[in-house]
Amino acid sequence: MPALTGTAATAATIFLVALCLRPAITAVGPLLPQISTDVGLGEAAQGLLGALPLLAFAFVSPQVHRMAGRLGMERAILAALLVLAVGTLVRSYTGHAGLWVGTMVIGCAIAVGNVLVPAIVKRDYASNVSRATGFYTAFITIGASAASAVAVPIADAVDWRLSLAVWGGLALAVAAVWLPRARISPVPEVVAVTGSVAVWRQPRAWMITAFMGLQSTCFYVLVTWLPTIEIAAGFPERVAGLHLFLFQGMGILGGLAIPLLLRDPGTRRLGAVVASLPVIVAVLGLLAAPGLAVVWAGIAGLGQGAALVTALTLISLGGRTAAETTRLSGMAQSLGYLLAAAGPVAAGVLAEQTGAWDATLVMIVGLGVLQVGAGLIGARSGS
Repeated sequence: MPALTGTAATAATIFLVALCLRPAITAVGPLLPQISTDVGLGEAAQGLLGALPLLAFAFVSPQVHRMAGRLGMERAILAALLVLAVGTLVRSYTGHAGLWVGTMVIGCAIAVGNVLVPAIVKRDYASNVSRATGFYTAFITIGASAASAVAVPIADAVDWRLSLAVWGGLALAVAAVWLPRARISPVPEVVAVTGSVAVWRQPRAWMITAFMGLQSTCFYVLVTWLPTIEIAAGFPERVAGLHLFLFQGMGILGGLAIPLLLRDPGTRRLGAVVASLPVIVAVLGLLAAPGLAVVWAGIAGLGQGAALVTALTLISLGGRTAAETTRLSGMAQSLGYLLAAAGPVAAGVLAEQTGAWDATLVMIVGLGVLQVGAGLIGARSGS
């Protein structure tokens, strides 16, 4: 029974917030060819555009606990949803500068939800954190995959600007549903962090952060560049967009299945490995048999969904209280997304310098191997 509201239905509105945490980002990848043609962006600049939200995640995440301490977690999320809606409009309709400014604003708003939602899940679903995290990430993935699937059709029917801006309407609708929770948000709940364990000095916290960063890097490289990689291999633009939809849609299955290995501390390390291997297999498949891209996209999606649930579960279980979880979440997402921000840029630079995408795919395989090691250490029992 949720501590704040006393009703499971009200507690479940946190999953609606999750719907808003990726569409404004994942809609960009399928539209990069159109955006670059209209605005005039090279591969490196396109990579930077994909990395900007992650840079915002990195810089904003450590400060979210202060915002939550002043406003309360529910009110902070309401503010983030409203800012997210504004950011989508700025990005689409305020010119070339607005494309960059709006993208950064979007990243700042989403960062608040990224940090606070795991803490709210831990508080409201304390008896079954891994299962609730699985549902939460399923909703993230539903929003992300839907945005990827409809981005090109909307852009073809109208233009890419509306295709990106439409997700501001979703943020406003969820904000309206969330408003009753924000009105009764108890401010003192997250303030009492003095005396909590300094997560920055915990070796295991660093491994959880590494796992978060590595899986995020793999995800954002693929979600930014997979359509472009497939288009370069000869796939039509719409087909590449549907493959990205499959990539993210399969993440729902991976995210809902992996809690079976995460609930028991004895199998948690195995779960971290199982969540990490599919991306390695899929990217090696893209290198060896690019014509089977639809198969590799599905396999990679299973791994990415499972890896995200694993990362968020490790974060949620890593803190003894909601306040300490917020601190750990801020650390893991700050440094993790700072690492991830380099991914799309590095991928674009490698492609620009080599004239092909093989080097980028090899880079993802290397990151996946490191992710396996971080998961083995970060998911071990104990502190």
